[in-house]
Amino acid sequence: MSEAGRRLPRWALLCTIFGTLLMVGSGGTLLASEVLQSRYEGSVTTADLFGDQADPEPEPETDIKGPLNILLAGIDPRLDNPNEPPRSDTILILHVPDAHDRAYLFSIPRDLLVDIPPFPKANFKGGRDKINAAMAYGSRVPGQEKPDSARGFELLARTLTEYTGIQRFDAGAIVNFQGFREIVDAMGGVTMTLDMDVRSEHLKPDGSGRDANPRGDGYVGVQKVYKKGTHHLKGWEALDIVRQRKTVGGDYVRQRHQQQFIKAMVNQAFSRDVVTNPVKLDNVLRAAGQSLVFNGRGHSVLDYAVALRDIRSNSITMIKLPGRGVGTGSNYRGEELLPPAADFFAAVRNGTVDSFVVSHPEFINK
Repeated sequence: MSEAGRRLPRWALLCTIFGTLLMVGSGGTLLASEVLQSRYEGSVTTADLFGDQADPEPEPETDIKGPLNILLAGIDPRLDNPNEPPRSDTILILHVPDAHDRAYLFSIPRDLLVDIPPFPKANFKGGRDKINAAMAYGSRVPGQEKPDSARGFELLARTLTEYTGIQRFDAGAIVNFQGFREIVDAMGGVTMTLDMDVRSEHLKPDGSGRDANPRGDGYVGVQKVYKKGTHHLKGWEALDIVRQRKTVGGDYVRQRHQQQFIKAMVNQAFSRDVVTNPVKLDNVLRAAGQSLVFNGRGHSVLDYAVALRDIRSNSITMIKLPGRGVGTGSNYRGEELLPPAADFFAAVRNGTVDSFVVSHPEFINK
């Protein structure tokens, strides 16, 4: 098998919110099913993603109220090297205004240059690097080979807090690619409309991996091509599309396609083909649950299902943050966000995203 075939796709998805939306689909009917509730919640792994579960005075369990910020990190675990520290190759933040009937989803560029704060738990002294390295630095456990992705998530959250000024993430999840592919296949595929032609860097038309270039710079041979237009995608095809960043627009186009696919996936989840088929629905819910590690800071996935029961795909606004590369060619060092992004982060902190987007329609990803 080629290197492309062995390498796992670098994308993961909004399985926490996706799963909770599924739980409350079809007018709340699913919430009435105790069997589905217990099966879904029982499949979700929980962990201390924010480093606060050891506090002597845990947070009281009250109703989920007020604006919410939910952090999701997609990782690409190497099956052939389980001791390799994970990197957050996809970083998504879902901002939910206090009415809990709509949401804003935005991506943080994986190569964004940031100051990563010191993290004594991993003997990390801090430094400037691409943000996807924060999870890798934080996941190192002194005295053992196996990394701890939950600790890595904690450092990622702290890094984002310092960079964006968002002082608190109300929930978080780590998602891996395998669960994403299984969700898509459990639904029988997902229909998505592509706004441009997409050429696969990694795969041949039959889904097998392309051969590595003998020079060591990429791959060679025929490529899988997805033409502009509407496609019904299998799991492996969906993964392939949303991982492509060597296109015009680079990682910012990849972010747009990821966000577009999330909406397509939610639409598919609410189709009669899924919500009226108990076997298929059960398979989808369990695949979503098994794909993630979740922390709701005192609240369960089902608590969030209730809180977010009014959100649908047409009430999720996709946000594009303006950015640019730092350096070019061999001098490329990473990405930086342009000053207007700081104004958007201020709106998130102040609970004024609705008015900000009205005044800045260029931030909306179509």
